[in-house]
Amino acid sequence: MDAGEAAVTAIRSDDDGWFAGLPGVVIAAGALITDQAGRPLLVKPNYRDHWTLPGGVCEHGEPPHAGCAREVAEELGLTIEVGRLLALDWMQLHGRQARASMHFVFDGGMLADDRGIVLQREELDDCAFTAVADLPRFLPAHSLPRVTGALRALETGTVSYEALPG
Repeated sequence: MDAGEAAVTAIRSDDDGWFAGLPGVVIAAGALITDQAGRPLLVKPNYRDHWTLPGGVCEHGEPPHAGCAREVAEELGLTIEVGRLLALDWMQLHGRQARASMHFVFDGGMLADDRGIVLQREELDDCAFTAVADLPRFLPAHSLPRVTGALRALETGTVSYEALPG
């Protein structure tokens, strides 16, 4: 190895250490699936006291669109074509010392009804298409802008972004 190759190897080693030391961010992805009336499908996890969009945390190295498809298949038994990005948010709910999270919401398409859904009973208690006016009763305050932003983006062809401080 000549001096130039040794320098490149040293830089790569330093980069690896530098990247390994960066703070992590939790990446989650969900699907906005609507019915013909435009009502979003919400799911009720059995480990939380509130409802949410179908989806969940991406696995290490998993792209958000792939995580979305995997989570929808696991939770609802549906194979969907993950559409365009509708909404993205960043939040740090547990204080500045905790890892932040980023939530990607993709267009999950439209279902005529819920007959094809097979709930993953290990994680979910229920699912329901929910009127937009009722969303505040089902969703926590930090999730409401994500879902309403995704609905707005679906109508307008834009992407919604929210940043919620800790």
